[in-house]
Amino acid sequence: MHETGGPNVWALLMVFLLAGFVGFQVIQNVSRLLHTPLMSLTNAISAIAIVASIIIAGEQKTLTSMILGTVAIAASMTNIVSGFLITDRMLKMFKEREPRK
Repeated sequence: MHETGGPNVWALLMVFLLAGFVGFQVIQNVSRLLHTPLMSLTNAISAIAIVASIIIAGEQKTLTSMILGTVAIAASMTNIVSGFLITDRMLKMFKEREPRK
């Protein structure tokens, strides 16, 4: 905690940057065979994030929390929809094609 009782913004920013870097490295080194299960896990995490975002935005404690909650809802929904679209496209690659006549 900071002297004013609020969280230390620099510590939170450092955690965010480190989490982003580690997450990027992990995703970058994933085998193509594991892509679909990883996308499913990402969609599950985004679903949890969207529930929390709806709660935060719905509380309407401050204008800032409402705006950030709404931005988080939009980001989570974009992640979920794009994850399903990418997973669907990858699964279509493994389906057998009908022979041409």
